[in-house]
Amino acid sequence: MNIRYRIIYILITAFVLYSVLSSGFIYYSISQFSLTDFYKRLEIRAAVMAKVKLDDPNDVNSIKEVGQEYLEILPNQIEYIVPVDGQSAENDSLINTLPKELVPEVVSNGAGKARNGNTFYSGILYETQQNKRFVVVVSAENYFYTHHIAYLRNLLLASLIIGILLIVFLSFVISKSLIRPIKNVVTEVKKIGTENLHHRLGIPAIDDPLSDLRITFNDMLNRLETSFETQKNFISNASHELNTPLTSIIGEADLVLSKEREVEQYKKSLSKILNEAEKLDKKTKALLYLARTGFDGKSQRLEKVRIDQLILDVQENLLEFNHTFKISIDFSLLPENPEKLKIKGNEELLHLALSNIVINACKYSNNNQVYIALGATEDEVHIVIKDSGIGIPENELQYIYDPYFRASNAASYEGYGIGLPLSRNIVRIHNGSLQIKSELNKGTTVQINLPVGNYKL
Repeated sequence: MNIRYRIIYILITAFVLYSVLSSGFIYYSISQFSLTDFYKRLEIRAAVMAKVKLDDPNDVNSIKEVGQEYLEILPNQIEYIVPVDGQSAENDSLINTLPKELVPEVVSNGAGKARNGNTFYSGILYETQQNKRFVVVVSAENYFYTHHIAYLRNLLLASLIIGILLIVFLSFVISKSLIRPIKNVVTEVKKIGTENLHHRLGIPAIDDPLSDLRITFNDMLNRLETSFETQKNFISNASHELNTPLTSIIGEADLVLSKEREVEQYKKSLSKILNEAEKLDKKTKALLYLARTGFDGKSQRLEKVRIDQLILDVQENLLEFNHTFKISIDFSLLPENPEKLKIKGNEELLHLALSNIVINACKYSNNNQVYIALGATEDEVHIVIKDSGIGIPENELQYIYDPYFRASNAASYEGYGIGLPLSRNIVRIHNGSLQIKSELNKGTTVQINLPVGNYKL
């Protein structure tokens, strides 16, 4: 069933059920109240009539006056006086119209009531001053029950019908308003294809399940985009980048084998082949690392990583790798709680990402001082790497994450253009972000933001 109609049916069913139950309760309560009240009014009239007709009139004048002034005559009101101790009744034919079970009930219980259609009877057992007992009954038609209760019943039915029509209309409106955000998400999702995987769903300011859905979908798009870009570029990049050293190796081997040569020439050729083979090895490893960062979470080894310790390890390893590097670490912004420096991720990949960025900072600043600062907020760990090197031309910043792209002012520096996209992929699979600000000939600042306590890999 369509979700919109399901919402409508649920709302209508809930409203009708509630309305029927509440209307039935109101109708039953008022009906019972009207019956109880009417019997009480008849009983009062029976007591007044007994005082007036069976006791000394001189003693009951005041009662009679009160009854005449305040107790109005009810519709078809009739009074009955039935002797209990064998006295003759004033009107036996009239008494015979009483319900048969009423008089015995009154004699037995001291009071009683009965109903015949819309005629109600209420009687009391009364003992006179001469110790004679009588059953005094008053009957009348209940005008309130026949008219007002019927009016209440019709009013409740009319309000129920109007309410159902109103809830049907409101259900369509509400279901449309509830479905509209979902349709908007579907419309936005349909716009996303392989040619625009960078597109993301807008996140509203209101925090609701749909916002969580949009955030989750955007996270999935991040993983898909990285994986897709990696797979899309891997073959073409690999064939392009591996072709050059392979061509050089094959050409050199063909050349040296074309005729007999001196030993020194063989050594020179082998040295060149070894050099090209080492380049090929480095490029192959870089490509394999880049391919590994395709968001295959099941293949990642997860562990708790202390970011401050990771930075110290990176510094130590890089200084061993190149003694000319100058790396300064600033831990002045560390939080008091060390738990805010822990994330759950792959330490090997994070070490690789951070190393690539710091190596670039040292290399492109001609081994001038590189600064690493670490800080944390409630939700994220922030790593800032700053150098004072050659910077990146502003019009080329948009291409820095393309594999094998190198800035126009970096031609004289060794590199393959894989380190930065590799580092970004690693940060993104840890649900983090990487931001770069650069100014030509003034340096580059890289900020890495990683969520604290991240368990989403």
